[in-house]
Amino acid sequence: MKTKNIQKWIGISLGAILLSCISFACSSSKKVAKLNSDDIKNMVDSSQFVFVADRVLPLRGRTRNLTSRYTVKLTKDTLDCDLPFFGRATQAPMDPSQGGIQFISNKFSYDVVSKKEDQWNVTIKPGDNTSVQQLFFTIFSNGSANLNVISTHRDPISFSGHIEKGKE
Repeated sequence: MKTKNIQKWIGISLGAILLSCISFACSSSKKVAKLNSDDIKNMVDSSQFVFVADRVLPLRGRTRNLTSRYTVKLTKDTLDCDLPFFGRATQAPMDPSQGGIQFISNKFSYDVVSKKEDQWNVTIKPGDNTSVQQLFFTIFSNGSANLNVISTHRDPISFSGHIEKGKE
């Protein structure tokens, strides 16, 4: 009889803990300002936006939700990339703290192709960074976006997230 009561209380306790975690996660989620299709189009055309990564999809391993803020900030003259990296690298960085995809570029090409009325493909090729060859964005009119990063000495890696307005 005692084991049934113990099992019952364990089940209730685990249920309460799970419910608390879910409600905390929902209440602590950040509210993102809604952008319309014209806002997204203007940001893509003007090459001024911030990509915020929510999930990472490495070539090897499992998909992970990101709990910290990782971004790619783009203005007309600066590309500021701060993303994590999970995967295989054939060359280790000289500085162990630089394990992610972190760089600032002032020399890059920016090409936009409108695939549909509500989708844009943006290709950015940094000219002054030898470790990253290309950033390929697929941006949708609802603000969601995907990013594929092709590196010289690392596995390709993908991110999903959303687009925000950059600080002007």
